[in-house]
Amino acid sequence: MDATANARCLRPNQTLAEKTLWKFVRNRRVGGFRFLRQVPIDRYFADFVCESGKLIVELDGPAHEGREDYDERRTQALELFGYAVLRFPNERVLADPVGVLDDVLAALRSGRL
Repeated sequence: MDATANARCLRPNQTLAEKTLWKFVRNRRVGGFRFLRQVPIDRYFADFVCESGKLIVELDGPAHEGREDYDERRTQALELFGYAVLRFPNERVLADPVGVLDDVLAALRSGRL
């Protein structure tokens, strides 16, 4: 299965946090920026990608506990492709989605990605 087909398979199986964030970022709802979900980049699938802002938003749930070294290596690899990576715990997305969106929009508007 190619990367795009694999990404399409991942989309219907989103976590609650991913579904919540997608509801807010789809259709250019955040500052007019376009986001895609489950985007293949190199050997990884980025949760949410804004190509024009060169920003990746990653949501970390329980599966990421104890994998901080892996996540850091993954972030570094994605940065080599010119992206900035923002990480948010699932709990924050569910408890404060507007705060997460404010942080994402601030990063996009800052131009310091």
